[in-house]
Amino acid sequence: MVLLTRSSAHWRRPSSLWAAIVLTILAVGCEGAPQSTSSSAPPSELESQELLTDQAVEPEAPLPDDTTPAPDFNTEAYDRIYENPFMAVVQEPLSTFSIDVDTASYANTRRFLTENRLPPPDAVRLEELINYFSYDYPQPTGDEPFSITTELAVAPWNPEHELLLVGLQGQQLDTEVLPPNNLVFLLDVSGSMDEPNKLPLLKAAIKLLAEQMDADDRVAIVVYAGAAGLVLEPTPGSETSQILAAIEALEAGGSTAGGAGIELAYQVAKENFLPEGNNRVILATDGDFNVGPSSDGELVRLIEGKRDDGIFLTVLGLGTGNYQDSKMEQLANQGNGNYAYLDSLLEAKKALVTEMGGTLVAIAKDVKLQIEFNPTEVKAYRLLGYENRLLEAQDFNDDQKDAGELGAGHSVTALYELIPADSAAAIPGVDPLQYQESTVLPSDDLLTLKLRYQQPDGDTSQLVQQALQREEIWQNTPSANMQFASAVAEFGLLLRNSEYKADADYEAVFTRATQSQGADFYGYRAEFLDLVQQADLLSR
Repeated sequence: MVLLTRSSAHWRRPSSLWAAIVLTILAVGCEGAPQSTSSSAPPSELESQELLTDQAVEPEAPLPDDTTPAPDFNTEAYDRIYENPFMAVVQEPLSTFSIDVDTASYANTRRFLTENRLPPPDAVRLEELINYFSYDYPQPTGDEPFSITTELAVAPWNPEHELLLVGLQGQQLDTEVLPPNNLVFLLDVSGSMDEPNKLPLLKAAIKLLAEQMDADDRVAIVVYAGAAGLVLEPTPGSETSQILAAIEALEAGGSTAGGAGIELAYQVAKENFLPEGNNRVILATDGDFNVGPSSDGELVRLIEGKRDDGIFLTVLGLGTGNYQDSKMEQLANQGNGNYAYLDSLLEAKKALVTEMGGTLVAIAKDVKLQIEFNPTEVKAYRLLGYENRLLEAQDFNDDQKDAGELGAGHSVTALYELIPADSAAAIPGVDPLQYQESTVLPSDDLLTLKLRYQQPDGDTSQLVQQALQREEIWQNTPSANMQFASAVAEFGLLLRNSEYKADADYEAVFTRATQSQGADFYGYRAEFLDLVQQADLLSR
């Protein structure tokens, strides 16, 4: 008999010595055993191999022995990004999109670079790189909860083009006046989270946030693995020791029933709803759901059914190897939420402590922008990033159409690359229409900017509209805001190896970012300079 020995992780083939012994036994035969009547000769080498095959059931391919580490399977998932093309203004004068305050792509890109790897192109979302940073936009002074800043300058990577900046600055709220919180932490404690950069990091991050709560806040903890459960009933934020003890007791193990956890977390949040407060589920996971509703479509539909309850969503991503970026971004997009990636405890502090108001407190929801370009001034335009936030033109006026939220103190920046009307550049177009024609009205305007938003507890949008002329917003010397935002955008174009990168260059990115670094109190921009140098070296 041939024996197969089993290790803790896999089966092993018998050693060559065992194989030799088996061949000898088969060749000689056992004493007293009946002999074949067809032939008394020992089996041939081929026959011995056939006999061995008949008696031994082995893996088809060699497997490593106990000393060989298990293969490092990488199942990280990123949605394919099809970059926005240049749109001819004569045919497509309107550009409509939802704002995006997510920052996950920047932190995830940083993770790749610090591991001495360039990120996959589809992990690089330009808008999330740009919006990782705050900008020196003015605080709002009117009735709106945000200010609007616009600027036009030469595009740094293509001097024949222009770069339009549109910046929103959310109203900053002092910590003392933040509304009370009804927070339900929905924490993934499945087996896939049993790694140092997952559950242990998450526990440390949640402790940082828990220490910011006070008596008016309520904190609950729902966990999910093979099943979902409530491990901390809604508890006053002042009961810090009780909250921290519940966090400390968490352990990883089991499969991942994300859908059941989402259902329970929203149920707890709804039962403890604060009419004048901030009601939010904070989902922390690697996104590797595998029990119950787990497909992107199923989970998105589940989240969409909850957002009308006035409960917002924050998604915190963790880990490597099985990180499901595309799933978590879609959940945040459809759940009136925001999405951050925690690659370190410092990033957790940025998202949950330093920028707590922006992460947790919405001052406007369903924020949409629509720009109409004047074809006598602009031949074509291209929105940088926001590919998965584009809206149809008619969606702008549809208050049932979901869009992004703006948090307290958050800034949001969008960049357009423009081709001036007098440019000789050829833009793809369509044949002339047979049954209608358009007429261009005379105007000195460059564009009309429209913005719609709803109050966090409202369901009817309010409209803000501005007509802008070139000379009003043109800057021969770009502001520090424009310089730094364009440097980050150019960095993203290079990482993506974009077909629109033109003369983009890491040295130019570094120079412009250095010149516009500013006060940089937390050192985020200094760190960006390090990442630029790292990416430059890795790309050579």
